[in-house]
Amino acid sequence: MRAIALALALWAALGVAAHATAPQKVQRVGLLLQTTPQAASHITTAFTQALRELGHVEGKNVAFEYRWAEGEPGRFAGFAAELVRLKVDLIVASASPAAEAARRASSSIPIVMVNAEDPIEAGLVQSLARPGWNVTGVSAQLTPEIRAKQIQLLKEALPGLARVALLRRAALAHAAVWKEYEAGGRALQVKIQFFDVQSLDELGRAFDAISRERVGALLIPGDPVFFTHRQRIVALATEHRLPGIFSTREFTDAGGLMSYSARLTGLFRRAAVYADKILRGASPAGLPVESPTQFELVVNLRTAKALKLTLPQAFLIRADQVIQ
Repeated sequence: MRAIALALALWAALGVAAHATAPQKVQRVGLLLQTTPQAASHITTAFTQALRELGHVEGKNVAFEYRWAEGEPGRFAGFAAELVRLKVDLIVASASPAAEAARRASSSIPIVMVNAEDPIEAGLVQSLARPGWNVTGVSAQLTPEIRAKQIQLLKEALPGLARVALLRRAALAHAAVWKEYEAGGRALQVKIQFFDVQSLDELGRAFDAISRERVGALLIPGDPVFFTHRQRIVALATEHRLPGIFSTREFTDAGGLMSYSARLTGLFRRAAVYADKILRGASPAGLPVESPTQFELVVNLRTAKALKLTLPQAFLIRADQVIQ
C-alpha cells in the first residue's frame, strides 16, 4: 500500500511539474490602425503596456499583428480579411471604418473598437448596454456636444471671435458631421467657414486662403491624415499667425495653441481592458460599450506668446494643462 501511495504521489508531482512547464498558448491580436507607425507609436505603446500590466506579455503569451491604413480607410477591408485568414484571436479596430471592415470580415472573431462613431447606427452593436454580437469597446470622443464645446472654448479664449476657418479634406466634404460644426457655431454666433483641400500638396494654398479671409481662428477636426501630418499643419498655422483649436492634444504638444479632447492613449488603455477580458474568455456580446467621460483642455502658452496673444486669465485657470 505504501508503495502504491508513493507511486501516486510521484505521478501527481510529475503531472504538476509537466503542467507548470507546459508552454502557454500565444494568443494573436490584430490591430487595424488609421494612421502610420511613426504618428501613432505612443498610442500603440499605451495599448501594449496596459495589456502587459494585465498579464499579456508580447513574445510570451500574446503576439501582435499590426495593419496601418496610413490615412486610407479603403485599405481596411483587405487588412481585415488578412487578419481573418491568420485566425487571430481578437481584432482591435481604431475608429469606425476599421471596426466596420472587421465586422464585415468576421461575425465570430471578437472585435474591440476604439473611438468609433455611433456604433448603433453603424450596425456594430445592438445597444451600448448589450452589444449582442462580436463587437464592443469604446465609442467616439468627438460628439456634437464636444464639437460645440471646442467652438465655445475658442470664443472664450478670443473674445469677439466672429468667424472660424475649418480645414477639411474635399473627399469628406459631404459628411454629415459638418452640419454639427455649423450648428455649434450658430448657437454661439460664430460663422464656420470651410476650406477644402484635395491633397496634402494643397495645404499651403489653403492656409494662404484662410489668411486672406482674415478669419479670427482655425479649427482642425479629427482626421487621420491631418493627425499624421500634424507637425506640418501646426507649422503652417504658426507661420500664418492663426490661433487654433485642434482635435487632439498631440497637435498642442506639437505647438498648436490649444486642444479639447479625450486622450487617445487613455482610450487605447481602456481598449486593453476589453482585450484582456476577451482573451480570458469573456464574450464581447455582454461587455457594455463605454463612452469617453474625461476630456481635457490643453493650452500651449509658448504658442500664445509667439502669436502675441494674451489669453484671458479666467480661461487659463480652466485649462487642465498649460504648456509653459
